[in-house]
Amino acid sequence: TTPVEPRVAACMAQFQSIDGCFGNPASVHQFGREARAAVEAARAIVARLIGAGPPDIVFTSGATEADNLAILGVVRGRRTGHVVTSRTEHKAVLDPCRQLEREGYAVTYLTPDADGLIHPAQVAAALRPDTALVSIMHANNETGVVQAVGAIGALCRAHGAAFHVDAAQSVGRVPVDVATLNIDLLAFTAHKIYGPKGIGALYVHRRCRAGMVPLQFGGGQERALRSGTLPAQQIAGFARACELALDEGVAEAERLANLRDRLWQGLADLPEVLLNGHPTRRVSGILNVAFPGVEGESLLLGLPELAVATGSACNSDSDEPSYVLRALGRDTATAQSSLRFSLGRYTTAEQIEQTIAAVRREVQRLRAISP
Repeated sequence: TTPVEPRVAACMAQFQSIDGCFGNPASVHQFGREARAAVEAARAIVARLIGAGPPDIVFTSGATEADNLAILGVVRGRRTGHVVTSRTEHKAVLDPCRQLEREGYAVTYLTPDADGLIHPAQVAAALRPDTALVSIMHANNETGVVQAVGAIGALCRAHGAAFHVDAAQSVGRVPVDVATLNIDLLAFTAHKIYGPKGIGALYVHRRCRAGMVPLQFGGGQERALRSGTLPAQQIAGFARACELALDEGVAEAERLANLRDRLWQGLADLPEVLLNGHPTRRVSGILNVAFPGVEGESLLLGLPELAVATGSACNSDSDEPSYVLRALGRDTATAQSSLRFSLGRYTTAEQIEQTIAAVRREVQRLRAISP
């Protein structure tokens, strides 16, 4: 997770007092109109980050809700149909797909290659006459591997299937243009780009909107796709984070790529160490490394000075090996020996050197006492 950027927090503060823009955006009085104007200005900025039009943005509580709305909303709206996705998707995609299976829909789960890539030819082979939706994430949350979503989107467009992309890990880190990439539905969230938690968005192409059904009902906000009072302060913070990503994202991605490469360079000469995921087709802020012969949880306990993980945050309470790494062909022991390093806006070169030294120390110590 990430802290709220101070410039984002300052923007949000304007909405949190009696002297600020505190009205309900759905109200018609002066305070409501002011809040509504702020929301619509923010919607335009959020849309600009992904090359969309403001009317195509639906605000949600985050990427998980956006993924659920896209998958369940489109497929249930068609009443029949087949879904194509991959085994390395976030649980926010896999669990709705499993729910659809319980409701009688068919789902095909594609297996990536050893580098974590889903090839367009795999998607083409999986498409059926009744395929309603294809869901392939842009950048994986554990390995950082970036998929060829543009080519996959072109296949879907030609076939007539809606194409959904979970872009929580890529928006603000790599250029994303929904038109160029042939994307019909795209989910992203504020807190991955240093905005507030609790606010995200779903881009919905006009051709998908008419047949979608909502997940919740009430006041009909967000064109009746997502009822509920809009949190103007969260939306304003989201928009400010998007502005900063537009202004600074390219330079920041280059800086992080250099730090990530230095981190890998400092660990790669340890015996038997393995890089999980494609060596070049990945976002700059994620590095996933396996240390065979060392149990990941033991390594974590030996690194109290670092904030690293053995998998995604949503699976942190499970002692099961990462299903993402298992799908790449890693055996259970290797998957359990892996650490995910996440670099961000506040990561420094000095911290990278400290991380290299700490990990090398603990890997060597644990291997020395390992049977």
